[in-house]
Amino acid sequence: QVLLVESGGGLVQAGGSLRLSCAASRSISSFNVMGWYRQAPGKQRELVATIPTGGTTNYADSVKGRFTISRDNANDTVYLQMNSLKPEDTAVYYCNARARATISLREFSYWGQGTQVTVSS
Repeated sequence: QVLLVESGGGLVQAGGSLRLSCAASRSISSFNVMGWYRQAPGKQRELVATIPTGGTTNYADSVKGRFTISRDNANDTVYLQMNSLKPEDTAVYYCNARARATISLREFSYWGQGTQVTVSS
């Protein structure tokens, strides 16, 4: 079992900033990819940003230039800095960790409980 705990969500006005944190119960370097997803009311869960271990960051077009994903390996924590927030960013944000078993190659995906981000106009 892997535990992911998100924090940092809240209500902000358009143009404001929030920093989300995802604390993992094991070394984040042991995962292939760490990422943030979000799900807005009436919409499918969508990718926001990923930071592969040993790879380059990736962002959804809708957040590129405004959001930054980063990691603190010493504290097994992944962050999502969100600037210039827009009402359309309103969603539940989920931390995700993906790993692959060495022998079976079976892939595992772990999710946090989610944290609500609400951006008002």
